[in-house]
Amino acid sequence: MIASEAPFDAPLAELRRRIEELEGYPPGSGRQREIEKLRKELAKSTKEVYGKLDRWQTTLVARHSDRPHTLDYVRHLMDDWVELHGDRTFADDPAVVAGLATFGGRSVAVIGHQKGRSTKERIRRNFCQPCPVG
Repeated sequence: MIASEAPFDAPLAELRRRIEELEGYPPGSGRQREIEKLRKELAKSTKEVYGKLDRWQTTLVARHSDRPHTLDYVRHLMDDWVELHGDRTFADDPAVVAGLATFGGRSVAVIGHQKGRSTKERIRRNFCQPCPVG
């Protein structure tokens, strides 16, 4: 889930906080029932809130720093990842990630862009702006 930074996400952040708080308590006394109730409420509220976003709010969600990046998807969904670098003639573009992997038992080629999480990594990856080399 994306952490709250936008005002439209505040009610959802409060529900997430309450669920997290309840998960920290010892088992018993209806705690699990309350957690399930809050999770259902969170799912319903999430659908409502994110279903009514205007264009700028959609942009804020798309640019959120906690959004998964290409290598996050690769790490969680793929097996046998072999990253390919450069064109073997000139250079490697750090903003473009490419490689071969196994997904669901099938061999696949993966190509995506990588933004970076820290300022240092964003600079190294050219703020996700591919060069002609990429």
